[in-house]
Amino acid sequence: MNKERQSFLLELLNTPSPSSMEMAIQKRWIKEMEAYADEIRTDHAGNAIAVLNPDAEFKVMLAGHCDEIALVINRIDEHGYLHIDKMGGINPKAAVGMKVTIIGYGKTITGVIGVNAQHHGGLKGDFGLDDLFIDCGAKSKEEIEKYVQIGDLAVYKREPEVLMDRYISGRGLDNRTGQFIVGEVLRRLSEKKINVGVYAASTVNEETNMGGAYFAAAGIEPTMAIAVDVTFATDYPGVNKQKHGDVKLDGGPVLAKGAPINRNINAMLEKAAKSLDMDVQYELTPRMTGTDADKMRLTGKGVPVGLVSLPLRYMHSPVETASIQDIEEEIELMVEMIANMTGEESLNPLDL
Repeated sequence: MNKERQSFLLELLNTPSPSSMEMAIQKRWIKEMEAYADEIRTDHAGNAIAVLNPDAEFKVMLAGHCDEIALVINRIDEHGYLHIDKMGGINPKAAVGMKVTIIGYGKTITGVIGVNAQHHGGLKGDFGLDDLFIDCGAKSKEEIEKYVQIGDLAVYKREPEVLMDRYISGRGLDNRTGQFIVGEVLRRLSEKKINVGVYAASTVNEETNMGGAYFAAAGIEPTMAIAVDVTFATDYPGVNKQKHGDVKLDGGPVLAKGAPINRNINAMLEKAAKSLDMDVQYELTPRMTGTDADKMRLTGKGVPVGLVSLPLRYMHSPVETASIQDIEEEIELMVEMIANMTGEESLNPLDL
């Protein structure tokens, strides 16, 4: 990945995109994609879809969700402290002592998640978000309500960083890396002659209800779809590989295997990996994938789906960490597969 593309990825990661408020990051992604797509579509859910070869009968949809987990203000007390709930899978223990950016209706402001000093007893045992609060420095409810109201969202105030010129660490790599990857696949395919339509969808709301993926797939009516998301790396201390599998950074893209996954799509991905001499890893999704694939699969008359994931350390924390090499290989894998499709491929597993 060259410095220009890495810079764009870091820009996406720096743009707040809490689930249900993805407008800013979508507008930035659209601006980037306009130079490469034949057309750009949006819908009432807030999805952004870049399209190549829209007249092709065979449609390949790639979905990377752009929303990140967040905090939502659910109460403002008389002293001006903001009380919080979760918008997505927030880990309360990872939130303690963090700075946050509150996307207020009146102004974007900074706050800190307060915590009782250890000298005063600290936080004991299990606790939830209802035991935490945000301090913006306000002295009263009336003062803070000039900027913040119930339902406003907050994200961790954390800039992405590159570690050892090898890994990217920060908040919300889940799954703005996926948004970046589907856009990059389309960008590189725009330089090739392809036989299928490509629909790179930056979807919304995955962290909360996956409704964006449903809207997008229902509107596109794809022949096949691939969710591009993240999965749990297990290559750091304290993880039980016997229980959670063996997935590592720099080990290559992760293909899902399970009841929701179309075997023909996996076979095409594996063929592409073999032609690139690329290693792939596997994860099991026996019943559901927990990704946009689950919603896309059940639109229209049914859509054959695959899932290609990026290994990610420290999921749903402010320091999620992924490999630049894995991102690059995931892009290359899907470009290779789609560039070599004829548009006559069978997705019926009985034809394997």
